Amino acid sequence: MNNGLSAYEAEKQLKKFGYNELPSGKPKSIGRIALEVMKEPMFLLLISCGGLYMLLTDYREGIILLSSTLLIIYITFYQYRKTEKALDALRSMASPRATVIRDGIETVIPGREVVTGDLLLLNEGNRIPADARILDSINLWVDESLLTGESLPVLKSVQEDPAHELCQANSGTLIVQGKGTAEVLATGTQTRFGKIGKVLESIEQDQTHLHQEMKKLIRTLFGIGFIICLGVVVAFYLTRGNFIASLLNGLASAIAILPEEFPVVLTVFLALGAWRLSRKNVLTRKPSAIESLGSATVLCNDKTGTITQNKMEIVALYNGKELFPKHHFSVNKEHLTDLTTAAWRASQRNPIDPMEMAIDAAYFELHQTTDVDYTLIKEYPLSRELFAMTRVAEGTNGETNSVSAKGAPEAIFKLCKLDEATIQKHLLIVHALAEQGYRVIAVAGAPMDHDTLPETQHGFAFTFLGLIGLEDPIRPEVPRAVQECHEAGIKVIMITGDYPATARSIARQIGIDPDAEVITGDALNKMSDDELKQKINRISIFARVVPEQKLRIVQALKANNEIVAMTGDGVNDAPALKAAHIGIAMGNKGTDVAREAASLVLLDDNFASIVSAIRLGRRIFDNLQKAMSYILAIHIPIIGLALLPAFMPALPLLLLPLHIVFMELIIDPVCSIAFESEQEEKGVMQRPPRNQAEPFFGRKKISWSVMQGLLLFIMVIGVYGVTKSEGHTEAEIRAIVFSALIIGNIFLILNNLSSTRSVLSVILEKNIAAAGILSVAMILLILITTVPYLQSIFSFQFPGIEHFLIAIAGALLLLVVLEGIKYFRWVTGKKLRRG
Repeated sequence: MNNGLSAYEAEKQLKKFGYNELPSGKPKSIGRIALEVMKEPMFLLLISCGGLYMLLTDYREGIILLSSTLLIIYITFYQYRKTEKALDALRSMASPRATVIRDGIETVIPGREVVTGDLLLLNEGNRIPADARILDSINLWVDESLLTGESLPVLKSVQEDPAHELCQANSGTLIVQGKGTAEVLATGTQTRFGKIGKVLESIEQDQTHLHQEMKKLIRTLFGIGFIICLGVVVAFYLTRGNFIASLLNGLASAIAILPEEFPVVLTVFLALGAWRLSRKNVLTRKPSAIESLGSATVLCNDKTGTITQNKMEIVALYNGKELFPKHHFSVNKEHLTDLTTAAWRASQRNPIDPMEMAIDAAYFELHQTTDVDYTLIKEYPLSRELFAMTRVAEGTNGETNSVSAKGAPEAIFKLCKLDEATIQKHLLIVHALAEQGYRVIAVAGAPMDHDTLPETQHGFAFTFLGLIGLEDPIRPEVPRAVQECHEAGIKVIMITGDYPATARSIARQIGIDPDAEVITGDALNKMSDDELKQKINRISIFARVVPEQKLRIVQALKANNEIVAMTGDGVNDAPALKAAHIGIAMGNKGTDVAREAASLVLLDDNFASIVSAIRLGRRIFDNLQKAMSYILAIHIPIIGLALLPAFMPALPLLLLPLHIVFMELIIDPVCSIAFESEQEEKGVMQRPPRNQAEPFFGRKKISWSVMQGLLLFIMVIGVYGVTKSEGHTEAEIRAIVFSALIIGNIFLILNNLSSTRSVLSVILEKNIAAAGILSVAMILLILITTVPYLQSIFSFQFPGIEHFLIAIAGALLLLVVLEGIKYFRWVTGKKLRRG
């Protein structure tokens, strides 16, 4: 008898090779998170702006900006910790333990303490803790779907060749039936799990296009801002000769030109986007994926556990004469009693094997009980020589004795000694079920004689009772989700380890073209990377695929400039999840390796949540683009009013630093919160994904923003001209012009909140955040123009309520012009899309 390792030997192995676990990153400290945040260019701009204001003695704005940096660090840290806590909870759901022989004694230890050379005892329901070689087995079936993608369990047995696949048990796989012993060959990073982890380490993830564009924009703004600010101070001093006024105007120019809102807005959008996704049971591990969601062009799906439920279900029963689909079982149960009873008695009680669980469920549906009414006398296990198993049962409570067998149709036909004509008749049904992607097993029964139990199953006089068709059912939400993806211009690709016939059947059920060309793993191996790149755009189904090939598929799609989202739950999916632009792992049934490689984790394993995430991603991107466009637009009149006095000595200072700070009180929350809260545009999922080659800050978008800003600037200058001609004082002119700027800014915000809906629709749809912020802005505007103390702080004088009518009229005219242009652009764009 093998006594296994001694405690001393196990301790030596543990010290030499380490624990049986995969390395994982240590939790980040507050300091490390803060450092990572501060290294980002967008946050460097924020800190630089705050420092600039402090140097120029504008302590209030400087403190506000630097404080906001601390707030952003807190938000980032909070989101990171929330993500890690959720993942820790998921890890704790599957902490395996192992039964080993140590010093000849059966011992239960944590899976992480298993070492090479350990003797494992394998029992039904155990998760194998390390890679091992089978030493002996009895009807040992192992579910390897987490590694191979195959939903059906595999029979393991002793082999002469120790390297033979059938005697290899892999770490993380599940024993669904039988028992055995095995010797541990590899632990930790040396297992198949560990080797996949090494592949993950070699994959580098790309920076998002928005991140790259933001870097360019920030560098450009730094250069332009510095030159203009210096030029303004010099020009103002040369034309007016007042150094203090020159510095004041230079400060206003600095505040106006450097749009510190960009980094704040991007961070807030991603943080709030992650929060919104979490409310839809989607955990965000990498916030950059939120930006990519709306641009996804291809969604690659691992079939098992993602498209399907990773369980078996009986969908057809054949009693030897007639084939009954699932929805006819209950009304024809008298024709199916012998078949289902024999199949049930040929299965384990309280089964773990998915096929036997399906038989148990079907038996209960037809008989309304699963109470055991027999005593098991003998079991003949399935073997390589005969792919069938038989259980001999003695009836209790008046029930009859029975011999029940189930297994591969060919094996059952052989046990029943059927003639060739009868076999061909039944094979027609077998082939018909197989073409639909069903797993087919046959069932037989025989009378029992206590005194003459044969040595083998061949000794019974079996009668053929029928066939059972099983399938791994698709998730009910998948067909609608696939349809929405097609409507949104997103190609859905199914990647599976199953045979082509099964893959086509699943494709037909979920809405993927079943007549499309199917590429198998063998065919994939024969293709070069260039051949795969050229052909992959025409392929929607990949069958008999292994993990390394999934990674090749993702890389080929990326080489064709596709934005790839990849779903999966197994260890075999992890490299592809990490390589994809958006890796989406299943939270409940997914492995730790898959979850940690992914950008997003579906906490409810609901396929429909992917579509909800894509919809939300498009909304976030749209609103982010509108917010950035608004920021560019509003800075045009601010820059114009700050620079104009430097080149026109007769023009008074219309915009002082405090005025710009007041505007920032509107701009910052509006672009960070109000735009983020705006609902999605109509038809957001009926348009193609955003062209990745199209820049976020493209010429058209910048031109439109600049034009909006120029129109607002022209309106304000027009109001200035009218009030100047009316003979108002400089302080009165400043109050009226500033009011025109604020009211025009409010109308600019309302116009930009939607690119397809009118201002009236936007107001009626009740964006609470926008309504609250703009209402506060109007109340503050009234206070600073009417309360004497506040008037003195802002260098205003109250000219009389009737003199503000010109500001309101100018802003309304601006709104009419902007709404007219919006409508024209929407109609033109609609015609172009139809064309």
